Amino acid sequence: MDEQTKAEQANVSFIDGESTPWRASTFAPGVEVKDLGKANGRAMQLVRFPPATVFPMHKHEGPEFVYLLEGEMLQNGKRLGRGWASVSSAGTVDEDVRSETGCVFLLVYSE
Repeated sequence: MDEQTKAEQANVSFIDGESTPWRASTFAPGVEVKDLGKANGRAMQLVRFPPATVFPMHKHEGPEFVYLLEGEMLQNGKRLGRGWASVSSAGTVDEDVRSETGCVFLLVYSE
């Protein structure tokens, strides 16, 4: 293996999401997150909303990517179910994010 390949591999991290503990979100009561890694100003999390969650209005400082794994979520008037994704550009505002049923989603965002 050449030196460049070794250097590139040194910048790869691996996270066991199954054994990573859930922690309370700092943004909304009852919401839990699993921190799955950070690189180059981006972070990845699993996010769990319990039923009846209402997430506070927020502005995206950078792009945000959401992929629904379980349940349903309403985001700015659009109902997202399992397998749906949303992509938000920097500067967009989420005014209405909530889940009546509860949900779990993968989130990639700018730090």
